This record gives sequence, structure tokens and C-alpha cells, in this order.
Amino acid sequence: MAEDPARKGGQASTRSEKVSAAQIQVYLKGIDYPVNKQQLVDHARSNNAPENVMSFITRFPERTYTRPNEVQEEFGKLK
Repeated sequence: MAEDPARKGGQASTRSEKVSAAQIQVYLKGIDYPVNKQQLVDHARSNNAPENVMSFITRFPERTYTRPNEVQEEFGKLK
């Protein structure tokens, strides 16, 4: 079984740890752009994104994202 990317040292990172743009991209791996916000949320959830990652994605504006860089830009605005 593949290791959950949210696990570090045996502890899940669902606590209030900092989130990075790279961490968000881990949970969006395999998504086909363009996508809307709900598709980002659904894909991250299906990849078992922890709550700290989901809290960022759910705050993204409703729009179409055509490439990963646009997701990173939105993350930067919310950080």
C-alpha cells in the first residue's frame, strides 16, 4: 500500500501545520485541466487531502483553472 503523503514520522499532518503550494499539488496530482473549483475540491478529497489542505482549496474563488500555476497563484493570495 502506498504511503499517505500527509504522513510524516508516523503522525498525520491534519493538525494546524503550514500548507505549501507544493503540498496542494500533491493532492491534485493526476487532475486534468481545465477544471473548476468544485473539481479541485473533489479531486483533492478523493486523494485523501488532510483538512489543512482542504481548507485552502475550499477558499479558492469560483472560476476555471487552466493549469497548475493558476492554482499556485490562488494559494499565494490566500496564504
